[in-house]
Amino acid sequence: MSRVVAGRMTHRYEGELVVFHIGMQINKPWRPDLWLPVFAAMPKMLRELSADPGSGFLGYTLLLGSGGPYVVQYWSSAEKLYAYASNPSQEHRPAWARFNKTARKAPGAVGIWHETFVVERAESIFVSTKPMGLPAATEAVPITRHHDRARARIADGRMIATVPEAE
Repeated sequence: MSRVVAGRMTHRYEGELVVFHIGMQINKPWRPDLWLPVFAAMPKMLRELSADPGSGFLGYTLLLGSGGPYVVQYWSSAEKLYAYASNPSQEHRPAWARFNKTARKAPGAVGIWHETFVVERAESIFVSTKPMGLPAATEAVPITRHHDRARARIADGRMIATVPEAE
């Protein structure tokens, strides 16, 4: 179990950052035969990704929304996220095919949703919490006097390094 990190922390990360939200909505809770396999697929994917440093997967946070569970994932690039999603030899693609087959047999029993954000800038503050979110997925660093305010952290929070234009 992670311990509480005392003090004011933020994250540090340089490079492309993608935040991916994915979740399920349980529309017929009395039909676990339809939604439980969908629910059980995500932990397998998270274990697979966490064990592969080259996947581009940086970390995740599990949450519970109004319709069911969802996961906030952090990725080093959109291309690596797409590569994982479409690879038939990894957990996601077969799970997606199974979901679609089940959804055709029992429309509306369980829903899936996702949102993808390519982040240009990000700001974070965590005060006396266990590691979570961006600092857990990237690097947790103490907040310095210069970055005491959110405005200063977002101003310096550029994710994608500037590349000089070709002449």
